[in-house]
Parts: sequence; C-alpha cells; structure tokens
Amino acid sequence: MKKNVIIIGAAGRDFHNFNTYFRNNADYNVVAFTAAQIPDIDGRKYPAELAGELYPEGIPIYAEEELEKLIVDLNADECVFSYSDVPYQHVMSMASRVNVAGANFRLLGAKDTQIKSTKPVIAVGAVRTGCGKSQTSRRVIELLMEAGLKVVAIRHPMPYGDLVAQKVQRFASIEDLAKHNCTIEEMEEYEPHVSRGNVIYAGVDYEAIVRAAENDPNGCDVILWDGGNNDFPFYKQDLLITVVDPHRPGHELNFYPGETTLRMADVVVINKMDSATPENIQTVRENIFKVAPNAMVVDGASPLTIDKPELVRGKRCLVIEDGPTLTHGHMKIGAGTVAAQKCGAGELVDPREYAVGRLAETFQIYPNIGTLLPAMGYGDEQKADLEKTINSTPCDVVVIATPFDLNRIVKIDKPTVKVGYDLQEIGQPTLAEPINDFIAKFNLK
Repeated sequence: MKKNVIIIGAAGRDFHNFNTYFRNNADYNVVAFTAAQIPDIDGRKYPAELAGELYPEGIPIYAEEELEKLIVDLNADECVFSYSDVPYQHVMSMASRVNVAGANFRLLGAKDTQIKSTKPVIAVGAVRTGCGKSQTSRRVIELLMEAGLKVVAIRHPMPYGDLVAQKVQRFASIEDLAKHNCTIEEMEEYEPHVSRGNVIYAGVDYEAIVRAAENDPNGCDVILWDGGNNDFPFYKQDLLITVVDPHRPGHELNFYPGETTLRMADVVVINKMDSATPENIQTVRENIFKVAPNAMVVDGASPLTIDKPELVRGKRCLVIEDGPTLTHGHMKIGAGTVAAQKCGAGELVDPREYAVGRLAETFQIYPNIGTLLPAMGYGDEQKADLEKTINSTPCDVVVIATPFDLNRIVKIDKPTVKVGYDLQEIGQPTLAEPINDFIAKFNLK
C-alpha cells in the first residue's frame, strides 16, 4: 500500500526532498505541500513538468495553517518536515500537531537527500540565518581563484516565482537578475557573486542544476555550495565549513537543522568576533567543542566599510538591513545599525509607524524586529511598499546594509550611505589551510 505524504515546507528544502526521495518513489503518494515563512507561496502547484510521471496533475501547495485539516481530508499517513532555521520547540510542536491529527512525523537526513557531484564540492553553511555565510563563501572563492581554479557557486533555493522557468537558473551578470525576475531576497544572495565575476546557479531541480554547473561554459574545477538558512548541504560535500554567530550564543545547539550543520562541519568559523562580547564568544567555543570536537576552528571578524560616513554623524538615520536575518533569523541589529552607531548617528529612526502594506504586515508578524527596516521584497507589491515606507519615514539619511545595490531597485528620495562587510580571519588557523589541503587532496591545479 502506498503511503500518503504531506511535505511541510517553505519553497526550498521541501521541493528538494521531493525531487531526491519521493519523485519517482512508487511506495509513496505525495498529496500536498504546505508553505510557511515566505509570503504568497501557497495557493499554487508544484508543476507536473517537475513532479514526474507519477504526478501528471502536479501537487497542490497549501498554507501551513491548514495542516490538521489536510491530514484528515487527504488521509495522510505521514508528514515530512522540510524547512529550516527554526527552534527545536517549533519542530516538536509541529510533530505534536501532526501526531494528534493522526499522522506520523518524519525528518529526512543527508543520506537520502544529498546528490553526488562529479566535481569536488566545498559546502558553506551556518547555524542560523545572518551568521555571515555569504561573506565566508566569497572568501573561499577568492582563495580558490587565487590558486587558479574555476569555481561555480550553487545557492540554496529561493524559487518564489514560476517554478518551471526556475528549474535551472544561471547568473553571470547583473542583467541576469532582471532576466530571471529576482526578488530582493534573491538579489541579496546572487548579486555579490556576479558583481565579483563569479557564476552562480540556483533554481528548483538540484540534480539538473549541478549537472549544468559541472559543464558551465566558463569551465568548472570546484563546486561551491552556498547554503541558505541553516540547512545542511544538498550535495555530498568533500569539505564543509559552518559559520557560527557569537551574537546569538546557544542558538547553534537549539535550532533545526543548525546543530546538524555544526556536527557535520570539518571547519567552523566563529564570525563577528570584532563586535561580540568575550563571554558570548566563549559560550560558542564551548558548544563547538561539545558537538564538533574534531573540527578546525577559525576565528573571524566582519569589518565594515562605509562609503560616506560624514553623512551619518549627528543625523537622523533610517537603517535598512538584510530582511531574512531580521525576520526568521531573529537578529535585533545588523551591520547597518553597527555602522550608524560607529559613525555617530544622532538618532536611529523607527520606521514602524510609517510602514505600509506588506511591510506593515511583516512588523506585525515579527514584532521584535526593532528600530530598523528589513529589506523585504518577495514580489512587486512588497518592493513598492518598501519604497513607500523608506520615503515616508522622516530621516536625514538612509543607511543601507543590504548585500546588493538597493538604489537600483527602489527610488529613494533621501541621501543614502552604503555599508559593506567581508570576512577577515584573525590569527591562525585561517581558511587558507583547509582550502590548500582540499586542493592537494584532489590534485587541483
């Protein structure tokens, strides 16, 4: 008898779990996906073109709030939890909901979901959203390129639009971001790569994506998995680098699947040490040793660059930070806030009173965001609301700490200051050591 399955997701790991484990598996019948975290991804279908011959009508996607009713109405035997960056309390509360409604609760691991590449793979992950994984990925690519290697990055999925069109996406230029109708959240991840001359892939079908990346027109010696949220890699890694955040000590042992990513790590980067307390850094060190005692630990800082600091001093500043870091990442501040304070801002303006539309809803969903503005833009409506909110907020200057050029997307009627940040290793060991060992192991030249 086939088992009826509901995949509980957020347009990322859920689709990957389906593609790798369930798509051609005649023992199961996936009757639905549910969607959370990301606005407006429910109410559509996982298309037949991607679902395979067992699902000629595709698979409907519902809001997670309907889960208990779906379990009953669709006679679900089990539910597979398939999204990330959530506290353990959330995961087990979900398990209770599923069990009470009459289904089994399941988590899929690396063995059943990782794809093997024909190229050597370095994976970069983190224990939470906003740890500094992307800047770590950029540093790894720099080291590999300095060794004369051609690196192709593959990013954790963010398929919020036309799933068939997003099956395999290749980004090699800023123009490609517009070509693929990228959201702000996607641009935050892709633009830093392409602006530095790197090719990055993403999409929905990660088997098809890695095969395209392995045969990229520009050449490929190494695959760099640029992970998202705190998920473990979609590909079988030859080296895993996990980033931890001393601004959120303890989270590395209390969030799913961040602890998994930490336990799997060959190298752990403690980032942001330049702005964290010694007590928090020590807590993180002790927790690393508890669960990953054999991992190499690299100390790191995240020094800021501010293009026009003179515009900030003594002024009323609206700070705009990376959206997901503030929402389900639960960070209270980001690089923009730190930069504004270091430059002597007279006041940090609270935008909540002036937020409109979908951004006002974001503040209601995440009431603890604080005195700053998340750069949310999952669709045109949300981008328009972001622009209106920025221009309605009474301030002298807008401090932008998004990883991409926000001025290219929205029209801001005030002076702007751009904040950047990169990984800087402190002392020994550095990332060069495991990267050089990796190059030697695979005889890469």
